[in-house]
Amino acid sequence: MILTLVILTLSIIFFISGKIRSDLVALCALLALMIAGILTPQEALSGFSNNIVIMMIGLFVVGGAIFQTGLAKKISDKIIKLAGNSQSKLFLLIMILTSSIGAFVSNTGTVALLMPIVISVALGAKSSPSRFLMPLAFASSLGGMMTLIGTPPNLVISNTLKDAGYGELSFFSFLPVGIICVIVGIIVLFPLSKLFLSKEDKEQKKKKIDKSLGELADEYQLSHNLYRVMVNENSILKNLRLSDLNIPQKYQIDILEIRRKSQDKNPFMKTTLQKFAEAKTIIEVDDVLYVKGQFEKVLMFTNDNNLELIETSLSEEISEDSSHNLRFDSIGITELVLMSNSKLVNKRVKDSGFREKYKVNILGIQRSDKYILQDLKDEKMHSGDVLLVQGQWSDIALLNDEQSEWLVVGKTIEEGSKIKLNYKAPIAATIMLLMILSMVFNILPSVTAVMIAAVLMVLSGCFTNVEAAYKTINWESIVLIAAMLPMSIAIEKTGGAQAFSEIIVSTAGGYGPYVVLAVIYFATSLMTMFISNTATAVLFAPIALQIAITIGVNPTPMLFAVAVAASMCFASPFSTPPNALVMSAGRYTFMDYVKVGLPLQLILGIIMIFVLPIIFPF
Repeated sequence: MILTLVILTLSIIFFISGKIRSDLVALCALLALMIAGILTPQEALSGFSNNIVIMMIGLFVVGGAIFQTGLAKKISDKIIKLAGNSQSKLFLLIMILTSSIGAFVSNTGTVALLMPIVISVALGAKSSPSRFLMPLAFASSLGGMMTLIGTPPNLVISNTLKDAGYGELSFFSFLPVGIICVIVGIIVLFPLSKLFLSKEDKEQKKKKIDKSLGELADEYQLSHNLYRVMVNENSILKNLRLSDLNIPQKYQIDILEIRRKSQDKNPFMKTTLQKFAEAKTIIEVDDVLYVKGQFEKVLMFTNDNNLELIETSLSEEISEDSSHNLRFDSIGITELVLMSNSKLVNKRVKDSGFREKYKVNILGIQRSDKYILQDLKDEKMHSGDVLLVQGQWSDIALLNDEQSEWLVVGKTIEEGSKIKLNYKAPIAATIMLLMILSMVFNILPSVTAVMIAAVLMVLSGCFTNVEAAYKTINWESIVLIAAMLPMSIAIEKTGGAQAFSEIIVSTAGGYGPYVVLAVIYFATSLMTMFISNTATAVLFAPIALQIAITIGVNPTPMLFAVAVAASMCFASPFSTPPNALVMSAGRYTFMDYVKVGLPLQLILGIIMIFVLPIIFPF
């Protein structure tokens, strides 16, 4: 037992530190249990064939199809538009919509879907997105308590009860508990979010949300460290392609655009053409290069290549609507809010392939209140970063086609808020409805219904191909759950569950089942602040079952306490994936979660201690 507890303790420490991926930590713990002889290979690998794991895989695919076909986007867009410019209505609708969607599909997927929509709608209503993003994350977890498939801890306790001979929970066994959670969440979060999460509202009112191009250029200081360089007859660069010169890597500077004399002799036509500095662009004599970077680097660039640095006080022919010598007629700038599931997250700017794939440059990064404007090539991009990009307007418009990667604001903000509906959406809705009906009326076992629905989503064309369906599965979560499930076997096998339950029974058992329920609830809640809610549920479910058997009460309320406490953890950004998803985009600090999430977590805990025995008597 001691060795099992040591392995478990080390796992928890690594989970908390976050330096190693959670799925890798779980796999290492599993291997340690096998090497120590605590688990047989069959027991250790049993998690990968467990009903919970198979159902989670199927639910990721079903949820992914709902998102891919645009069904959830269309519904959510229409409902949110009902709010108009009222922040109170918007808050209420976001909570109701998110909890409703979160009841049937992954709460992580729900937040990933709604986050760009909420940001766009909040900006359109001239309010701070931070007021709504944390409630969005919390609502997805609150709504997950309403159904069997809403959140993994629900599946864990259902499986525990079934294995112990108490019968499987029905699809809507959780509904009364979930409704109470959602109502309490709305009541508590409304004043708390207004009090603690609206700190940017004053700044927001001072700034125009749909900024002009000149204001955007000023905000990112595009005119600072901007120099004009002339290409002359003696220049080494003449007639060479930009992609062959490796200028950003060699000199740590960026060529933003090129001004070139027009060959058109018509006096009424522009005599200077504006060209975007594409990789394939060939530099010609008399080109004026707009170079951004530190003066020393620019000077080195001009000296090495026999270029002429033009005085910034001089001006060649530019349009009157220019801002600091930058022109926005054919080349534009806009902002992108980077989503949590974007392929750019944790990639360095120079490794992102952004310029090659989308034909736009990244000129600056806004992260919280900090602007990163120099040495961008080595900067890693984070979820929630605001990227200032530059390119042809036609290429910027195409960025709207990557809504799962980022949200486009600025000149194309109207396009960024449009939701496209794929013609497969009715098929996805029908398959999901049939799956739910099958589970509600026990027509098929839950895992069978989910797997059939997942396969039908693929066969009916709700995904472009099978690979797209695989990409919707969060394999880190699947491996984490599958590797942690055998940990509960090890704890029970070595007597850990029995010992822990005896400690709780000996200290709290004499005070009645309500006190025992409170101890189980808050012990689970405390543990979930440091490790994943699924892992916590897996560990505490057998302990709660053993305690209930020991004191001779119905184990159902005890196990529900585990599920609710594991899912309703809001005081830490790392306890659940939805909490972590909105942290960067909402510009939250750890203390923001404590201020808003901890009161909600405590209030829900107190209410559940009295409500659970009423719904499920001891």
